[in-house]
Amino acid sequence: MADRADDRPEDLTEPEQRLWDAYPTGTQVQLGEALPHEETPDRTVRAEVIAQLLLGRCEQRPGFVPAVRLRGAYITGRLDVSGGTVGSELRLERCHLAERPTFSNAEARQLRIAHCRLPGFDGGGLRANGYLSLSGSVIEGEVRLTRAHLMGGLRMNGTKVTVTDPDKWAMFTGGMVVEVGAFIRDAELTGGVRLVGARMNGGVFFEGTTLRNQGRLALDAQNMVVEDAAEFSKGFTCEGTARLRGVRVNGTLSFDQAILRSPGRGALHASHAQIDELIFAPAEPVVGWVSLSYSRIGVIRDRPPTWPERLQLDGLVYDSLHGGEPKERLDWIRHDEQFHPQVYEQLATWFRGSGLDDLARKTQLAKLRARRRTLPLTGRVWNHLLDWTVGYGFRPWLAAMWLSLLVAVGTTVFSAERPRAIKPPDERPHLHTFIYTLDLLIPIGTFGQRDAWEPVGWTQWLAYVLIAAGWILATALIAGATRVLRPN
Repeated sequence: MADRADDRPEDLTEPEQRLWDAYPTGTQVQLGEALPHEETPDRTVRAEVIAQLLLGRCEQRPGFVPAVRLRGAYITGRLDVSGGTVGSELRLERCHLAERPTFSNAEARQLRIAHCRLPGFDGGGLRANGYLSLSGSVIEGEVRLTRAHLMGGLRMNGTKVTVTDPDKWAMFTGGMVVEVGAFIRDAELTGGVRLVGARMNGGVFFEGTTLRNQGRLALDAQNMVVEDAAEFSKGFTCEGTARLRGVRVNGTLSFDQAILRSPGRGALHASHAQIDELIFAPAEPVVGWVSLSYSRIGVIRDRPPTWPERLQLDGLVYDSLHGGEPKERLDWIRHDEQFHPQVYEQLATWFRGSGLDDLARKTQLAKLRARRRTLPLTGRVWNHLLDWTVGYGFRPWLAAMWLSLLVAVGTTVFSAERPRAIKPPDERPHLHTFIYTLDLLIPIGTFGQRDAWEPVGWTQWLAYVLIAAGWILATALIAGATRVLRPN
């Protein structure tokens, strides 16, 4: 049988012959130091030659690990190993690929296309035992990794991806699994990143990265599962909507020192999520609204002033809040424009669990005041009355204040304009203006004063006012006590 080492194409150019000879030992072939911008004979390699090497046409040499390691080449044609088994490492550095490489449904080892220029990358269905690296590359087209399974991780540090077609994404994945970690630090991706259903078993790291897709989705990571940490921090900038609806983060989701801008739209949509710890401390106030509705978060560490003017917090459940003063939390939940009783109940529960009973009462009071805006006119009037008189039962000292004021006014007036007796001297008690006023205020006559004496002249109107005020205060106290004892 002929030696496969001699089974090389007959039309190989000089750079291709060098690459063919270097493959069995994994030696790097350097055709130039700088990235080539045009096709020249001394730096051009056909993509089909690289594909044949990757798919095993050249025989391996015992004692060596074969690999395609090429630097400074201009690669013509399409590097296509779709559905094939790539048994060796591919390392392209400072190369210019004229067409989009395709590794769809391929099985590969380690793929490194670093500091290169290429018009996209197709890795849909790719299974790589090592890592996939596109670090430092300039990609003018879509990076597709749908259903990819990367055992050694994903690296796109310093990568620049640009897509101008509004119907495409800078990075498009669906159901991708990354075992070691996705490192996309200090990158710049224009056109949106789609990570729907991705599973990041070693975390996902976007520190210092900029995502641009203003007026649209800059990040779509619905139902993504992250083990360890999801870092959108340390200079991470998102110009457009970041949608993390339904994500599960078994660790920390961090927006520390991030910038989120989406004018007139949702800046962060993280509803129905399950997060062990959320760090929300952007470098500047968020532009756009933020939704945490129906999410379950263990610990929220934040700076309340950096939250946007509009929040959606209905159904949010958390165990602990850290950051800022506790009293700032009332302003925080008021950023939710819609009235949701659960938002106030959740905060009051946390206050009580933290031993801040006074703030818990203030939160319950704020809930009732917010609810008032949703009532019809008659309901609003009655609620205002409950608020002014007894603070819905959470401020009973208001009733004592009103009672003291009315008693003082009545005692003073009736001392100056003494009531007239309506019973014989032997059947009436001695007039005591303080007790008389108190008897008028208490709905049920207790001291017998108002049955024995009647006001005269204009003081009759004062007596009517005192009687009506007594009934109002008593009703408000009962209604307030009922609200306190049965707040729901």
